[in-house]
Order: sequence, then C-alpha cells, then structure tokens
Amino acid sequence: MNFAKRAAVGLATATAGLLLAATPSHAVPISDGMTVGYVVVDTESGETVLQFHEHDKFRSASLVKLLIAIDYLEALDGKEIPAEDRALLEPMLRASNDDAASALWVRGGQQAIVDRMVAKIGLVDTAPPTDEGMWGYTALSAADVARIYQYILHDAAPEVREFMLTNLRAHTKCADDKFDQSFGIPSGVREPGAVKQGWSGFGAAPEPGAECQDSSDPGLSARLLSSPEVQRAQQIAPGEDATPAAASDIDLTRPAMHTSGTVGDDEKIIVLLTLEPEQTSWDTAAERITALTKLLDTTTR
Repeated sequence: MNFAKRAAVGLATATAGLLLAATPSHAVPISDGMTVGYVVVDTESGETVLQFHEHDKFRSASLVKLLIAIDYLEALDGKEIPAEDRALLEPMLRASNDDAASALWVRGGQQAIVDRMVAKIGLVDTAPPTDEGMWGYTALSAADVARIYQYILHDAAPEVREFMLTNLRAHTKCADDKFDQSFGIPSGVREPGAVKQGWSGFGAAPEPGAECQDSSDPGLSARLLSSPEVQRAQQIAPGEDATPAAASDIDLTRPAMHTSGTVGDDEKIIVLLTLEPEQTSWDTAAERITALTKLLDTTTR
C-alpha cells in the first residue's frame, strides 16, 4: 500500500500559526510557541509519506521506554523472561510506569542503553541525557522514533517483536501516574495498534480525571515496584520531571506531549512530538494533539 500516492500535499507547511493540510478546510490551529515534529511511515515500503521537522530533537519523556525494553529483551538472547522482570516490563510498556523504567534503566547501565540502541538500530538524532539518571531527558526525533518501530516490526528477533507488540497493543487508558494517556493515536485514529505515549512537565495529574484515579497495579507488579531494587533505582534515576540538567541542547522546560505507534494491522507508523507553551493545561494539549493525529491519519488513508 503506497500512502504517498494518496496523501496529496500533506501536512508540510506551517504559516501564520496554522499547520496546513491538503486543503484549507483541514487547517488545524497551532498555538504560538508550540513546537511540532512528525512523520508518517508506510511500513511495507518503508517510505516516509508525511514529514515535518522530523529530525528536530525533543526530550523523549516516556518514549525512551521503548529502548529500555528492547535493550533488556535483546540481552536475554532468546531466554525466557523471568516473572519478576515481566512484572516490570509489562506495566512500563502498557501503563508507562516510571518506577519500572527507573529500575531497568539503572540495571541496564543508564546511558549505555541509549548508546547500544543508537548503534544497533541506526538512530541518527538520539542521544543519552546529560544527567544520566534522567532517562526522560534522552534526546530523540520523530524520524528516530519511527525507525524504532520499523526495527520492532522488521528487524528484531521474533520473541522481541512479539513481546513488544503484544504489550504496546495492550496500552491502558490510564497511566500508572493517573494521567489519561488516551490522547493522540488511541483517540485520533480508527484502529490504534501498538502505541507508546510520552509526556513531561505537566505537574500532578489534572482534575477532573476521576476515571484514572482508581488505576492500580495489583499482585506481583505491585510487590516488585516497592522492592529494594526499585527503591534504589528511584534515588539514582528519578525519571523525567526532576530539576533539568544545567546544560542540554534540547528544551527541558516547556510541557512535552508525544504520541507514537502503529495504525490498523501495523500498516503505518505515526509519530507526533510536541512542546507546548508554558502553562498549557493537560486537556488543552491532549485535545490539540488528538486533532493533529487524526489529521495525520486521514490525510494518509
């Protein structure tokens, strides 16, 4: 399927605060001060059919969890995943659990995880965080995130591919930090596939949001996430919303909200990375990103 032949002009021109699609009737307002980078990739041909600032670098927020998981799984070299590690990996991928990410980040060598994945996958814009404990400040681009999905779909070992896709397809509406992570692909496309979301800089979970206040992680996962390993990792790797490092070539202050994943039967990949103006509310950002994602999807059908 060649989406490029059906995409018309696409979403390639930003002027006067508008991101323009193929016709003016599809124009979606973009707030002054908002930064956007995106790609849409036809997974069969590998062709990038829509792109805009696709190599601009953003802080990863939770998108780096894709690399943490792949790195861990490939180190197993086909061996069975221990139950206690599965209890970290699954909530990290499905419900974006930060404590699980910190534990696996520290265990995997922190910055060394990113260095290995850059070399293995062939990423060109991705770099480890200046403060290695801040895994959410890894730098990456929309083009590189799309490449990660292409790697999962076509290059990873079958057991790695199956585990990643199974868990990313089981993405929850509510993240373990009580944020509603259904913005973007889960709400903006007809058939969401394997999805990983990212956000940073919005403070505590917003109100209202009662539908996410009762989210929990019972059983083995809950025990593992209160284990000494996780508690130690929390001290070493506080995650993505602590005080920014003093020096970095990416914006660490404005709120970030990213959506990434596949559509339908994995026939295309959508990656949309954004930075919002300061003080933007969660709901405003989520509505805007969902509208943009819908436009990216419909333009490439």
